[in-house]
Amino acid sequence: METAGGSAGQCNRSLGGRNTSSSSFRLRSPSLNKVRLRRIFDIFDKNNDGMITIDELSQALGLLGLNADMGEIESTIQSHIQPGNVGLTYKDFEDLHVSLNKVFFGFEEDVDEKAQDESDLSEAFKVFDEDGDGYISARELQVVLSKLGLQEGREIDRVEKMISSVDRNHDGRVDFFEFKNMMSCVIVPSS
Repeated sequence: METAGGSAGQCNRSLGGRNTSSSSFRLRSPSLNKVRLRRIFDIFDKNNDGMITIDELSQALGLLGLNADMGEIESTIQSHIQPGNVGLTYKDFEDLHVSLNKVFFGFEEDVDEKAQDESDLSEAFKVFDEDGDGYISARELQVVLSKLGLQEGREIDRVEKMISSVDRNHDGRVDFFEFKNMMSCVIVPSS
């Protein structure tokens, strides 16, 4: 899915995020759009019970190719699970996200949001750009959607329609600027 050091070869992924050369799935910004964080929560919550168990989190990270030791996952999230719960609620997941940002990346609340959003978009783009060529093809999108267990990943026709809906230059793939434009069009409902 991503390339370490810019080559299409091997990559070293880990839950802890201590390897700075591999960061395509890190949720790095405290200002990360709540809609995107909620989507991630919903994808990880396989049984749709409103909680992410340690098993569900481990499974989701594994599907994304992240090396995650069950003991490491449990010790990392256990303090964020509320007494009486079997997993993380969305609020707990948000708190864990903020906590991991502070611990692993040293982010504070006064981060330049525009620069950080650009960095987040670049990291998200790398998740989909599996071969590192600077474009998301229908096949690459299908692979990621399938790994996440999403129904859209099963039908290449649907994936091709998704690509064409944001492909402004009609080359059959999505470049970073098209991806960025698509992400900026996501409407965040006010509370």
